[in-house]
Amino acid sequence: MLESCNSTTRVPRTTRPRRNRFLAALLTLPLTATGLLAVAAPAQASAGPTASVTLGDSYISGEAGRWQGNSDTASGSRAGTDRAWTGSSYNPAAVYGSTYASGCDRSDSAEVNSATGIAATTINLACSGATTANVFRAANGGQAFKGEAPQADQLASIAATHTVKLVTLSIGGNDLGFADVITTCAKDYLIWYSYCHDDQQAAIDAKMPAAMAGVGKAIDEIRAVMAADGYAAGSYRLVLQSYPSPIPRSSENRYSESGWDRADYGGCPFWDADSDWARDSMVPEVSDNLAAVAASRGVQFLDLRDVLQGREVCSTSTRLATSGSAPSATTSEWARFVDTGLSASQGTVQESMHPNYYGQLALGRCLSLLWAKPTGTYACRNTPGQDASGMYLN
Repeated sequence: MLESCNSTTRVPRTTRPRRNRFLAALLTLPLTATGLLAVAAPAQASAGPTASVTLGDSYISGEAGRWQGNSDTASGSRAGTDRAWTGSSYNPAAVYGSTYASGCDRSDSAEVNSATGIAATTINLACSGATTANVFRAANGGQAFKGEAPQADQLASIAATHTVKLVTLSIGGNDLGFADVITTCAKDYLIWYSYCHDDQQAAIDAKMPAAMAGVGKAIDEIRAVMAADGYAAGSYRLVLQSYPSPIPRSSENRYSESGWDRADYGGCPFWDADSDWARDSMVPEVSDNLAAVAASRGVQFLDLRDVLQGREVCSTSTRLATSGSAPSATTSEWARFVDTGLSASQGTVQESMHPNYYGQLALGRCLSLLWAKPTGTYACRNTPGQDASGMYLN
């Protein structure tokens, strides 16, 4: 029985061909003064067009924006869910632009682009897979990533030519090893009679102090860039946001834990106990720690832990699109499922477990609502049965 086993006793399970293809794909889951008497005057803030800028990782870059809902239909438009379908072939660059080639995957529906009423120009500097070190300035330990300069250095160039009004940051998840958590938990469901939450909780706890220190430094780096470009502290707003849970708690999963429907059809290959841990323990823990960093640095915090409630992959409140039932923002999932064996024809594995097109429209609405609030910390939630227009702040 599953209950009698633990993470240190793992017994291989028999897999079917489709699951073997999934496992192969899953394994690929993968920021001077020069004289004593001469004091350099600070640069003057640009008088260019207003701009809203996002920095960070895949949860804000727009990863998975290609997909509006999920479907097990493998061909054509995938029952209308694949926005890259041209009618005869697939063109992911239509959604991700030139960043599809690098893997940064900045989608047209990304949060900064979906938000309205903030600035004349939207600029997305976030990149899928980025860590806090990819945000820091190069002069202060920052690292280039996927052929791009550290994001704070890119921000410096933007701030010099635009009037930046809002900077939104999503970072820390890759420092905590989110991809490793997903991979381990999925493998424990598909291969081993074992839970993942015990050893993965320990892994998260071990990485948390350094990850949160990195988030704090990233905020400091952004402020330093803005000050160097002549921005007064109150002339722009800086928001740190947290992460939503892409999977539901076990009581809200439409597939039984037994059998293989969760993996083969739903794309949520996780045990009940691991699902409950991820939804009600890990995600809140990460959000609480990010909130503490935001408070310590005096920046606004946007809590997204519940933004996908009832819209998660495999949620009882949603359904897969089929040839006879088109995707919809009111009935479809708002996150990308783990591609169970169809990754060769349904996009890339790195899109898994990210807010999809519908989810990104919702996140954009959250940001618009936060912009309307001059200060404060808020949590964003959805209204059951409504599209992104039903998002609201607490």
